[in-house]
Amino acid sequence: MYRQGDILIVPVAEDQVPARLRSAAPAPRDARGRLVLALGEATGHAHAIPGPGTLLPDPSPEAPDYLHLPSGGRLVHEEHDAISLPRGWYRVVRQREYVPGAYHRYVAD
Repeated sequence: MYRQGDILIVPVAEDQVPARLRSAAPAPRDARGRLVLALGEATGHAHAIPGPGTLLPDPSPEAPDYLHLPSGGRLVHEEHDAISLPRGWYRVVRQREYVPGAYHRYVAD
């Protein structure tokens, strides 16, 4: 398991990736050529993969996305140390926090 700020990255077996996502279009890269896993609302900084890989976003905001790194990769962010990730599949989870009496919301980074 890997954590960088409000992002949790969990290694998974390929058969744990929902079939509906494997046949969907992958997320586009940003203007800098990165796969952006989460964009910080407060700072505009991004948790991103600059190298090869594929991000399969789930259309449901409550569901995790899935990341495939066929050659491994690095998770980078302007305010955190980079994290090296071995090749494989990963579930990408955004941390949420409870707001008493209301709802869960994503942690602002």
